[in-house]
Amino acid sequence: MNWKIKIIITSLILLIAWIVSAPLLAKNLIVEKPLEEADAIMVLSGSSVYVERTHKAAELYKRGTASRVLLTDDGGYAGWSQKEGRNPPFVYLAKQELIAQGVAEDDIEILEPQVTGTIWEARNLKAKIKKENWRSIVLVTSSYHTKRALNTFSEILGDRTNIGISASPTGDQTPPPFSWWLSAKGWQVVGGEYVKSVVYWIYY
Repeated sequence: MNWKIKIIITSLILLIAWIVSAPLLAKNLIVEKPLEEADAIMVLSGSSVYVERTHKAAELYKRGTASRVLLTDDGGYAGWSQKEGRNPPFVYLAKQELIAQGVAEDDIEILEPQVTGTIWEARNLKAKIKKENWRSIVLVTSSYHTKRALNTFSEILGDRTNIGISASPTGDQTPPPFSWWLSAKGWQVVGGEYVKSVVYWIYY
């Protein structure tokens, strides 16, 4: 067999193998742990995906899962807003999006201090849970962040808190599992999540 044909056949086999395995790599990062009721819903910060996360949180709020919605502030700022006359913080935009989706402003709380990662969000929540004597929480985050988020919060909060997790749908701000590898955004969120998972496993 001609060596060029061998290369073509081998390349096709590898491509097919990748097309089959790539969605599995993405789906491996996704977990769901629904709770019918909780003391609060917590939206994990994510500047580039705040819309899909807040929409999911508002959906749970209106369903009656919880009457409180918590936000965390990662310190990020959006681009210039002519309407606001400034570069609005993403946490402000997230709060406004929740209100626009039907969440009462008085039911929204921004946790302090600012956070730089998932583990710091978990530590902020631990302090809030202790203060309020809560027993349950539902986390809302993007699909590919759910597995690491649940593991991190479970480690920090321990067995005394019933932790649920709900993923915002893919396809809006997050690429779907079957096609994530076709975009730079997909490599950022899926590939990056595997890197972060290794870092968290080593350091935390």
